Amino acid sequence: MLEASADAGTADAGTELLGLVPPAPVPSREKAPPIAQLRSLPRKDDVLAQAKLSRGRFVLPSGKGGATLTVDPPLQAQITRIMQDYQVPYGAAVVLEPSTGRVLALAEHSQTDPSMRGLTTRAVFPAASIFKIVTGSALLEAGVAPSEEACFHGGKRGLSERLLEDSSRDGACHTLSSAMGKSANVVFAKLTRKHLSADALRRMAARLRFNRQISFPIPTDVSLASIPEDEFGLANTGAGFGDVYLSPLHGAALAAASATGVWRDPVLFEPSPEASVAPAEEVLSPEVTRALTGMLEETVTHGTARRVFRERGFRVEGAVGKTGTLADKNPFRDYSWFVGFAPKDNPRVAVAAVIVNEPLWRIRATWLGREAMRLALERFPAPAAPPEAPQEAPLVAQPAPAIEPLSGGEAVSTASAADVPVPEAASQQEEVPSGEEALPVDTANAAAPVP
Repeated sequence: MLEASADAGTADAGTELLGLVPPAPVPSREKAPPIAQLRSLPRKDDVLAQAKLSRGRFVLPSGKGGATLTVDPPLQAQITRIMQDYQVPYGAAVVLEPSTGRVLALAEHSQTDPSMRGLTTRAVFPAASIFKIVTGSALLEAGVAPSEEACFHGGKRGLSERLLEDSSRDGACHTLSSAMGKSANVVFAKLTRKHLSADALRRMAARLRFNRQISFPIPTDVSLASIPEDEFGLANTGAGFGDVYLSPLHGAALAAASATGVWRDPVLFEPSPEASVAPAEEVLSPEVTRALTGMLEETVTHGTARRVFRERGFRVEGAVGKTGTLADKNPFRDYSWFVGFAPKDNPRVAVAAVIVNEPLWRIRATWLGREAMRLALERFPAPAAPPEAPQEAPLVAQPAPAIEPLSGGEAVSTASAADVPVPEAASQQEEVPSGEEALPVDTANAAAPVP
């Protein structure tokens, strides 16, 4: 079991007080889904639209400061083209460099409204099971081990107050780690009810920047999260079914924080040589970060993203992540998410992808997120390891040379230069609530219906 800690070496209490209360009323997803009020980003705020391509980089005009953007034009174009080719109604993908917070891609497309801009920074998308990252982190910090089991009956997806009670009918069990990978809602709900208070979940959510403004040059919505006090409402939210919203930019930053254990505000402009680096804030202890990474790996190896990440020719070594899917009924909207990072041992990219589909669809966010991750890793490969320095071969003991006396009583060695050992140079060795995420359908064929 992980040892519970009051602060786990994380943000100070004063900082954590931010975000405990939502800064604005949290809309009800069922009664007033915020995507229904979606409006395009004004051009005056659209930094990417104002930037010009110069020597392979996006650069703001001199009248706007002349700053160079961190966004990589080829990667941006590749991800955008995928969404255009598959005609996604609404889609966005963000790629970050976890070690610095540099934004490598802010891609978006809307087939429904081609003039729509600003999807990457709008928190109009239900977080769904992505919020399990927050719940999982809080459970780990409370001392729950990834191997702790919860048993249930009636299916792992559905939730009701009756199903949260332990019963002799509980014949299926999942560990916390397996429940993360398979997005087992009832297991997360039962563990939330057993181990977490509303205050504990609120504090972890605030630490990971829910209900708090993220500093970014493009206006960015606050990701609102309502975490109720009542027992069932708290369990429901811990499982990813509460009124919680997330922007793609926040999703990528959340993935980066999960990878490194520290929060860095996303960076859009290349810093000048004399600029100071903004300090990173530790939000997860190293122990929690390691355990969380192992749980997120389950999603890709045995869970809801397994089939997509095993597609031949498109695998991403060392990928970890979390899927999320939720649907509005009237009108029908299918929200799908993927957030993750790779490679797990030395993360170079963190990704968030979201797609809002209609009843007929071609791809979901897990497929888009995998492609964004794969293309980013190809675009920014790991630096080559420096060649190893030549090593001297160990000296071999030599027999003592014969000593012959000279006539003057002095002695001289009979050993020659050929007898002295010479060092040898070392050789140089060069989630869908009811099933798996779906694979894309060939665009030449009819769009696949949602199962």
